[in-house]
Amino acid sequence: MAHLLGAEALHLEYPTRVIFDSVTVGLNEGDRVGIVGRNGDGKSTLLSLLSGRIEPDAGRVTRRRGVTLGMLDQADTVDSSLTVAQAVVGDLDEHVWAGDANTRDVIAGLLGDVDWHAVIGTLSGGQRRRVALAALLVGDWDIIFLDEPTNHLDVEGIAWLAQHLKKRWAPGSGGLAVVTHDRWFLDEVSTDTWEVHDRLIEPFEGGYAAYILQRVERDRMASTMEAKRQNLMKKELAWLRRGAPARTSKPKFRMDAAAELIADEPPVRDTVSLTQMATARLGKDVVDILDVSVSYGDNLVLEGVEWRIAPGERTGILGVNGAGKSTLLGLVTGAVEPSSGTVKRGKTVKIATLTQQLAELAEVQGDRVSEVIGRYRTSYVAGGKELTPGQLLERLGFTSAQLMTPVKDLSGGQKRRLQLLLILLDEPNVLILDEPTNDLDTDMLAALEDLLDSFPGTLLVVSHDRYLLERVTDQQYAVLDHRFRHLPGGLEQYLTLRKQGAGSADARARDKGPGGTASSIGAPAASGPALAGAELRAAEKERSSLERRINKLTGQIDTQHHRIAEFDQSDYVGLGALTAELQAFETQIADLETRWLELSELLD
Repeated sequence: MAHLLGAEALHLEYPTRVIFDSVTVGLNEGDRVGIVGRNGDGKSTLLSLLSGRIEPDAGRVTRRRGVTLGMLDQADTVDSSLTVAQAVVGDLDEHVWAGDANTRDVIAGLLGDVDWHAVIGTLSGGQRRRVALAALLVGDWDIIFLDEPTNHLDVEGIAWLAQHLKKRWAPGSGGLAVVTHDRWFLDEVSTDTWEVHDRLIEPFEGGYAAYILQRVERDRMASTMEAKRQNLMKKELAWLRRGAPARTSKPKFRMDAAAELIADEPPVRDTVSLTQMATARLGKDVVDILDVSVSYGDNLVLEGVEWRIAPGERTGILGVNGAGKSTLLGLVTGAVEPSSGTVKRGKTVKIATLTQQLAELAEVQGDRVSEVIGRYRTSYVAGGKELTPGQLLERLGFTSAQLMTPVKDLSGGQKRRLQLLLILLDEPNVLILDEPTNDLDTDMLAALEDLLDSFPGTLLVVSHDRYLLERVTDQQYAVLDHRFRHLPGGLEQYLTLRKQGAGSADARARDKGPGGTASSIGAPAASGPALAGAELRAAEKERSSLERRINKLTGQIDTQHHRIAEFDQSDYVGLGALTAELQAFETQIADLETRWLELSELLD
């Protein structure tokens, strides 16, 4: 395997601390490396050292002669005076760049909804980021470094980027190093993982799932990590092992060792207990959105939305930017009034939203962390245990010394964690998370998920982080073509629907080439109706029947949840029978929804 780039005995220090001390790493042909570690430990600095952006205080970085390297920075580096076309393809004529399959793929995948002739300075931050990524990916590089490439990409865009990187080079050629907190993306593209911590770089074989297994093994054998962090990683491993089959089927994930490590590890959530607690705190009624439509003038945003939110429900919400997710959440909170239909809220409902704006911290910027949390409750119950605010802060990665730090001096990730803590101490029974992963590293995301596992209320999550959605929610819905649609097949079903053209406004944008004109690049072939005559009428009748049966089963499932919550929790036999009935209902509804999808594809 040919060597591409290497670093030998790197030493780098700043006036206040040492970043790296005698670090030696190498990147060979075919390597796909994911870089993880706590915020501030030096992940981005490592990429800058290896790329030659900064010089080490000692040691050296060598690159094979003729090897080309391209890098995506976290900072915005695109010239604001250029047009999108100039930033991506330079002065090349259209017939030149359009003849290159890679360039067409990149433009269609990242810039389908961006005006090809727009000036960079007029674009949003997310659009500028995608332009910078596209400008990098259209180039012919032997090595690519990506620093947080999934920022400002939705679930569909992240899936596209993963597939692009997997097929960009022939097997055994090219080199990739990526820093990201998106753990699904890490698992999808990485063959190796580097953990940056304590002034060194520790290599692991495999992607994120394999890294978690090896890290648990390392911690157990060395016995150098504190018990809380080790148990948290074991819990993370338990979910990976018991989670999606696509993860656990990978040969690199050593199943026997994983099974041994988590033999005594309970499921990540005690669903029955949480449902019981949620019903006790919320009652039977949370929020019912019944046949609701929302329009702003002639602009239709949502149409015919039916959503009965249950106590203890844990739902992930998907949709492209502008699809109507924020409007939907506004209906839940009461910030948005429906144009038609009704919204009913339970009398005991107390809703809190973890927003991206950090509004909860606006008035306490000059206060110390200890002063801020001292104004709230003296205890909080999590996982059946009573914790002080200080203990909660510890679970979220704060040290004792940081309690005396003014809020304004905290890092972005620390502010995000403090914001969540203040919301939890206010004890809401409905918690809405709007892109909660911003500014958090993988360790802190695991800690956040651990805390959410014990949240005894209704949880609604809007996020482009696929791993987080699968980890903390039990079901997913999507806003597609102004409607709210259940996804029994999860995120894979959502991506399939998007490929088939669901979400028409965005689909039309993606089917347009640069300049907003219709393009043949990736355009699907037109097709007529699959059924006609008697077959069409029969299919429509069957679909209507399925919808009635699904609605009836949905009501039965809600009733069963309440029965379980109110049942004697010491009667394990009775609970087991009720749970078996619930699983039977869920199996039936999954089968019906699958058939409904098949018919819908034929009819629509």
